[in-house]
Amino acid sequence: MKSSLHHREGMLTVGELRSAVDTGDIDTVLLVLIDMQGRLQGKRCSARYFLNEVLRHGAEACNYLLAVDVEMSTVDGYAMSSWEQGYGDFELVPDLNTLRRIPWHPGTGLIIADLRLLSGEPVAASPRQILRRQRDRLAERGWHAVAGTELEFIVYADSYEQAWRAGYRGLTPANLYNIDYSMLGTARVEPLLHAIRSGMTGAGLYVESAKGECNLGQHEIAFHYDEVLVTADNHALYKTGAKEIAAQRGCSLTFMAKIDEREGNSCHVHLSLRDADGTPVLADPRAKDRWGLAPLGEHFLAGQLAALRELTLLFAPNINSYKRFVKRSFAPTALAWGVDNRTCALRLVGSGSSLRVENRVPGGDVNPHLALAAVIAAGLYGIERELPLLPPCTGNAYLSDAPTVPTTLREALAAWEGSELAKECFGEEVVAHYANMARVEQTAFDAAVTDWELRRGFERL
Repeated sequence: MKSSLHHREGMLTVGELRSAVDTGDIDTVLLVLIDMQGRLQGKRCSARYFLNEVLRHGAEACNYLLAVDVEMSTVDGYAMSSWEQGYGDFELVPDLNTLRRIPWHPGTGLIIADLRLLSGEPVAASPRQILRRQRDRLAERGWHAVAGTELEFIVYADSYEQAWRAGYRGLTPANLYNIDYSMLGTARVEPLLHAIRSGMTGAGLYVESAKGECNLGQHEIAFHYDEVLVTADNHALYKTGAKEIAAQRGCSLTFMAKIDEREGNSCHVHLSLRDADGTPVLADPRAKDRWGLAPLGEHFLAGQLAALRELTLLFAPNINSYKRFVKRSFAPTALAWGVDNRTCALRLVGSGSSLRVENRVPGGDVNPHLALAAVIAAGLYGIERELPLLPPCTGNAYLSDAPTVPTTLREALAAWEGSELAKECFGEEVVAHYANMARVEQTAFDAAVTDWELRRGFERL
């Protein structure tokens, strides 16, 4: 399935890049990969060097980029990369469909690369490859997925350097009260929001809207849905770009799942399936007694429910992710589905051709490639087994007797590591790789002494 990406402002063909380099309009190309945390990592290339060498031969990067923790520290337990193996290279293979301008950096373009072993095989544990594999499974049936991700973030008046020096305590939020849907409240931050929206438009993203949210200084910028890999790539670019644009203006923003006791940063994931002609696969407008779902749609949604607990690690990858799951917080606790019901983990939304499943489990810290791969894998699991769909939750799911989302990373890790479903959908190498990532985070947290412990115990214990 082809998206409308190359018809958008900011996207480049190789010929357009060559012309821009010849005129001096572009002198730098960012060659990036998507790491396990969903971040952009890579190198800044001379644009001329990129055209003369990287386009023809690719480039190399140390394979530890998929075998470190969030602080870029080398850790044990990864099969693909270690001190014993000498921390060699893998190849960066530029995906020409992702070539674009980066307007918030003068004279700069960017391209996303896939990862390949020196033997020529794709790197199985690469987030982009994991999503590609699920796309291929859909393509075997003549289907493709379209998706959208809704990311929330919190803006602070403090710079990133000031926040670091303050230990991320006592920061000044950009808004001092709940500004959910407030035009007045968002106007206070509009110079930053406008810069982000303009920058993303100039980088080939299709901006829909911006709105305030519930937490102090919390906002959301929404983007139009697209083919699933395009959406995931754009999500990763947007997170990096928004932080860079904020830093240029002397402020900071965070996509952390839960920064304080108020509402966390969510990332609701919307996804539907289409056939080669663009006709929805999951919807049947005539099926009033089945909530507008075709039989395949029922199986797809049933698969989401059946797999959600075992695949939660791909939706909530960090210790902090699980702090969001609080009752009456608009973050889900119940593994239930409902028709336009925001108290459920899975919300059926839209009608007819716009009917889609919204997964409300991920927070702003999610890796989009892994989350979208998990949604597709879960849906195919339900379709392949023709799983029956339970009736929807029609009331407050927080008060239901439905099973619950895992409440800790440790619980999610156990479910993932013991899941035959995950091994069948992603392969044992991927399951082991991301189990090790979770284990590394859990071990680091278990060894840490928190502010909470110091406040409660320094004098009084």
